[in-house]
Amino acid sequence: MNSALKELLDLLDLEQIELDIFRGRSPEERIQRVFGGQVAAQALVAAGRTVPADRMVHSLHAYFIRPGDPAVPIVYNVERVRDGRSFTTRRVVAIQHGKAIFTMSASFHIDEPGVAHQARPMPDVPGPESLPTFQQRMFDTFGDDAAWREWTAKPRPVDFRYVSALPWEAQRDPSLISTENNAWFRYDAELPDDPLLHVVLAAYASDFTLVDTVLLAHGLAWGSANISGASLDHAMWFHRPFRADEWMLYAQESPWSGGARGLARGEMYTASGQLAVSVVQECLIRVS
Repeated sequence: MNSALKELLDLLDLEQIELDIFRGRSPEERIQRVFGGQVAAQALVAAGRTVPADRMVHSLHAYFIRPGDPAVPIVYNVERVRDGRSFTTRRVVAIQHGKAIFTMSASFHIDEPGVAHQARPMPDVPGPESLPTFQQRMFDTFGDDAAWREWTAKPRPVDFRYVSALPWEAQRDPSLISTENNAWFRYDAELPDDPLLHVVLAAYASDFTLVDTVLLAHGLAWGSANISGASLDHAMWFHRPFRADEWMLYAQESPWSGGARGLARGEMYTASGQLAVSVVQECLIRVS
């Protein structure tokens, strides 16, 4: 287990400071705002700790309201909206400097039998072991460019293997522009058998590449002086149990962008081809 994954697991172990009130921190990095996937994952941890163990989250709907300040803790207030016979609903508000920076509603459901289908098979793409690491792809793109060296080389909690072009590759070669973005990911260490932890880690990983999918459709990339953006809202549906320490394919597409906003959808498949998670996000994209 690398240092970045160890730190992430520590960040997800929230401090309970009162009934239904939790406190989380951010990594000690030189960043301007808190990564959205971190806030969503910590909020889901807070909600999950107030729910009976026999109920697993099946959906969440979230809004990113203000940029998070990485220098100060985040307080998560959990509201127990409903405790029914089959479903449990929670609302979480993340607060910094006395103001809400993020809100999330999450629903939990007992395990029940029912009809089942999967309309689309997993995309037929190369396997993860045949693909270079993210660090190698970035090195191939930028070489030993000092501006990218430190950011690219640092340990990452999630191992992403891109099937599609990186935004920086498409920026250099317009023939690579696409509205589709496929990537394999996993947490490269054996993790505890805690179903909530694997769901939380999928929520964390889900925010890494969705905005990139919108950028990829236009040959745009982070690092350009004229590009700025952020996640606006985020929704996830969890269909079946899975393990985040095993390879999952994140098949993404951007069906629309306009008015300084873009929409991206994603589906997470297990390596055996079962649809495990569906994701939708709207993001802010400004080009000056």
